[in-house]
Parts: sequence; structure tokens; C-alpha cells
Amino acid sequence: MHLPHAEPRSSIYYRYQVFEPWLPSQHAGQQSHRVVVAGAGPIGLVTALALAHQGVPCVVIESERQVCEGSRAIVFTRRSMEILQQVGVAAEVSAHGLPWRFGNSFYRGERVFRMEAPHDPDDRFFPMINLQQQFLEQYLVDAARQHPLIDLRWGNRVMAVAQDAQSASLEVDTPEGPYTLRADWLVAADGARSAIRSLMELKLEGASYEGRFVIADIRIDLPLPTERLAYFDPDWNPGNTILMHREPHGIWRVDYQLPPGEDPEDALKPASLKARIDAQLAMIGHAGVPWEMDWCSVYSARALTLPDYVHGRVLFVGDAAHLLPIFGVRGANTGFQDAQGLAWRLALVVKGVSPEKLLNTYSSERVAAAREIIDEAGKSTRFMTPPTRGFRLLRDAVLSLSLSEAFVRPLYHWRTSRPHEYTHSPANSADDDNASFNAGPGHGAPPRNVQMAADDYLLDHLAHHFALLYFTDADAMPEDVLATVREARDLGLPLRVVAVGGAAPVSDADETLNDASGHLRERYGVSTSGAAYLLRPDHHVCARWTHLEATRLRAALVNAASLQGA
Repeated sequence: MHLPHAEPRSSIYYRYQVFEPWLPSQHAGQQSHRVVVAGAGPIGLVTALALAHQGVPCVVIESERQVCEGSRAIVFTRRSMEILQQVGVAAEVSAHGLPWRFGNSFYRGERVFRMEAPHDPDDRFFPMINLQQQFLEQYLVDAARQHPLIDLRWGNRVMAVAQDAQSASLEVDTPEGPYTLRADWLVAADGARSAIRSLMELKLEGASYEGRFVIADIRIDLPLPTERLAYFDPDWNPGNTILMHREPHGIWRVDYQLPPGEDPEDALKPASLKARIDAQLAMIGHAGVPWEMDWCSVYSARALTLPDYVHGRVLFVGDAAHLLPIFGVRGANTGFQDAQGLAWRLALVVKGVSPEKLLNTYSSERVAAAREIIDEAGKSTRFMTPPTRGFRLLRDAVLSLSLSEAFVRPLYHWRTSRPHEYTHSPANSADDDNASFNAGPGHGAPPRNVQMAADDYLLDHLAHHFALLYFTDADAMPEDVLATVREARDLGLPLRVVAVGGAAPVSDADETLNDASGHLRERYGVSTSGAAYLLRPDHHVCARWTHLEATRLRAALVNAASLQGA
């Protein structure tokens, strides 16, 4: 019998709510569902919300009865905010988070590198925003509970998984005992210690690094900006690295590296925590400032991934699929892209619009993204935590030279998480004009947001559908293009036509965006009437044309969605 923690967790800034467990005796009836999502963390909830917005009902099961313990993921990127906007919670994050765009690296009391993330008026969101994970989970839980297609079950723990060619079967334990839950598809979003991954005896590939870090969230009043602060080789922690981030509600995150061989349990003892945090505060000129501990933990950097995220009827997302170093804010931010990339494909498969093979493109795209991230993150991790004597000598040489030589300072760059460009995805059209464009997002790239008016941006007009951006000076859509659009819709494809024209509506388009200034055209590299972009439901570009022809639009749609009956 599964008995999750039933008392509210302790926090000095967040009030935990304990939800009632879902008990099988109180919910007699159907135990077979189209989709079950295991895990009600940020990635599982974003997956469920994205599916629900596309009309797919799902059950979300969570072994705990409250949101996560501790702040955990605290930095969310611009692309993550665009994904959170798509599932309806970006406004809450913006209202309560702390946006920022600068990162600083210090060595021997001097700032030796300053990172500046790009930001311009076409960006609705800042490059990064800080918010504790508990709050994000709360906003996602609230959205899920309000959606009629999501059945959120607290206190339900997966104990066993079996599958056949048509479905997956789960043995789920609850506070009153077990029950069986069947699903056409199971999404494993159950985190770094994924029970489903273990039950299926799947192995992650990659590397684990020796360096361990303490995460400590403290309440303290520091007159410092909301910027990333990194300190290398401080006197109080020689050879190691310290990171600091401001969080909402007067909380600061302090990450500090432990000396080799130190026992994690010893590192989390109050005396050890106090001595090291006091030493860090003294080093930055704030000795004696009172502070209070909220939460602490120990982590090590790992760069691991499953080689395939699709295993029969079981689909992996987030930390269940890969474990990535946090340097460069890669964990949750990468998981959101998994969730978005999976949801639109799974929705098409569940509805019978696309064959199951479409899910393979999810796996190929996201495994490639994870491997690219692992390669980049490895560089950051080896700089933060040199794994060998040779790497440490090189790192120490960079540190020393950076005091006087500007050319080595960019090596401090932490290679911030960025949305993956699916340049070589099979979903991209092989018969378009991608190579003819001199600007704008190309094959597989995420969209480029564009400000249309004071509080109106391009991505505000895109939801969970394919979007045909058609640039035109005419007052009506071409009939042959409309015929292709109707044909795709008749096959069940969610496709929306957004005309980019002047102030007057373009006849037969679902919506017309006023681009009389030509700014959107400029950002998308369009110079002629009749040009077009085709965006997938996750907003990545899968085709673009200098002049759209109906036959090539049809081919691009069939290819991207593996349309059946086309």
C-alpha cells in the first residue's frame, strides 16, 4: 500500500498544499484510456496540457500528493516561456518571476567575463526568468485541474509496466491498495529516478562527472542584481566553483562545489552549510548579513541519454529520457522542448490522422538534441569541474590568463541552453525553397517572434496547429492553395492559414496580420508576394517558399505529418 507524505512540506516562502489522493474505490468505471502520463512535474504537466489543448484526454498519475520539495529548477529560458505560453501559464510566470539577461564570472575578486544574452523589441520574453519550481508546478497544476480532458491522480505510484502491440498496462498502487490502469500510450515523465525506465531495464548512455555541488536556498537581503554570478577558485574553496542566483521572495540560490571525496551527508550538516555560506558571503563583501536556510541538496553533473525515446507503447520525456548538467540551465528547459515535440505527434497518432511511425521522428529529433546538448554541456562541465589533472591545468591557465588577456575570457561562457534546430529532420520538406532565403528561420528552426503592435506578437496568433504563414499583397488567398488546405483538414490535420498582408483582411484566410510596415516580412526574409512558411504545431519551420505552389504545400504537409490517405 502506497502512503505518500501527507503533511505539508516545510518552506519559509512557499505554502504547500496536500491534495486528496485518487482512490480506485471512489472512481469505479473505465480503467482504459488513450494516454496516461506518469509524473506531474513540469514536463509531465506540460505534455498533458499540450495534449488536452489538442483534444486528447489523458490521465496524469503522480506518486506524491503535493508539488516538488525545494526550488529545484529555477531558470527558464525564452523558448521555455514561449512553450509555457502555448499551454497557458506564461502570464503567471511573468507576473511572479525575475527576468534577466546578464551573467558574470569572477576570479580573484575581478570580473573577468560578462555574458549578455540578446534581447530586442521583437522578444515578448526576456532571455531568462528566475522562478522556483514549486510555483511553476502550482500554475501548471491549476491549469490541469481546470481542463476537462485531464484527470489528475495524486498519490498513485507505478509499480509494474507491461505492454503489447496495442497498449500498455500499469499496476498502480494507492493509499488503499493497487489497481490496474491500461492506456493506448504511456508517457514516462517520472523524472531522473524514473521508475518506468528502471522497470523496463533501459540504460542511459553517456558520462557522469565526479564533481558534486551543494544547492542551498537561503533567505537573505543582498543588494545585488538579478544576474548569474559565478566565482572561480575562491580562497575559501580552492580549485572549485560557486554559483549564485537571485530568486523571488527574497531567496538566493547558492551552489558550491565540494572538494573531492567529501561525503554528501557531511556536506549537508548545518555546521558545514553555515561555514561555507558565511565564507561565500564574506568573500563578496556581505559578511555578517543574517540569513535563513530553506532547502538544500547535493547533485552531481551527468550527461546521459536513452538512445531511443520510443519503446513500443511507452514514450519518454524530460529527465526520464535524459540527464543533463544544470550548467547552462538545460534540465527543465530541454524537457519542455521534449514535451512540445512529442505532444503534437502523439495527438495526430491518437486521432488516427497519422501512423505510429510519426513518433519515430520525435525520438530522432530529441535524441539528436540531447546529444548536442551533452556535447556543449560537457565543455561547460569540464570547465566548472575539471575531470582530470590535464583539464584542471588547462582551466587554471585560463583563469590566470583571464586577469590580463581578454582573448581567453570567452572560455568562461556557459553556453546557455537554446532551442534545438532540427536542420536535418525528416519532417523538413526536401522540395521547397529553403536554400533561396537569405534571412529568416530555416529548416527545423524555432520561430522568430515579431512584435506586431504594442502588446501583440506573432506567437500570440499561433497555437497547437500547423500554421501556414502566407505573405501577400492580394486581397484573397489563391484558390488552389485553399483547396489543398481543405484537403488536409478533411484528413484531420489541424491547419490554420494566417495571411500576412496590410490593414485589410485577406479573403478566406483564417486571420490576417497587419504588416503594412513590412517588419515581419523583413524578419522572415520575404521580399515577394506569394511567399510562405509552414510551421509545425510546435512552431518549428518545416518548409518555406519564395512563391507557394499548392502541389508543394501538399507534399510538405504529407511529409511533416505522415498523412494517411493522402
